[in-house]
Amino acid sequence: QVQLVESGGGLVQAGGSLRLTCRASGRTFSMYAMGWFRQAPGKEREFVATIRWPGDNADYADSVKDRFTISRDNAKNTVYLQMNTLKPEDTAVYYCAVRVNSGRYYYVNDYDYWGQGTQVTVSS
Repeated sequence: QVQLVESGGGLVQAGGSLRLTCRASGRTFSMYAMGWFRQAPGKEREFVATIRWPGDNADYADSVKDRFTISRDNAKNTVYLQMNTLKPEDTAVYYCAVRVNSGRYYYVNDYDYWGQGTQVTVSS
C-alpha cells in the first residue's frame, strides 16, 4: 500500500514563504507523475502543480505560476512544493498525490493515491 505524508504547513504572513514536503513509502515513484492539490473550506479541491517523470516537466495553476515551484527527489520518494509570495487566497489544506496510471494531470480523479494533507494559513 502506498503511503503519502505531507508536512511543512503552518501560519505565515502574506508575502512570506513555506516549503511543503511529501514523503512516500511502499512504492517507488520515479516513473510516475506527482501533484499538489489544495482545498479551502466550502470549495472543491483544485489543482496546484504537477511534475512528471523524469522530473523535467512541470505545470502550474495560473493562480500560483511564478510563485510556486514543484520538485522531486526520486531517490528519497519525496516531492516538494516551494511556495513564495504567499497570498491569503492560498490558505487551504494542501494534498500530495501520485498518478500511477496514464491520463491527465490536472484533476482529482486523475490521481490514484493521496496523503491526508497539511494546513497552510496565510494571514494579511
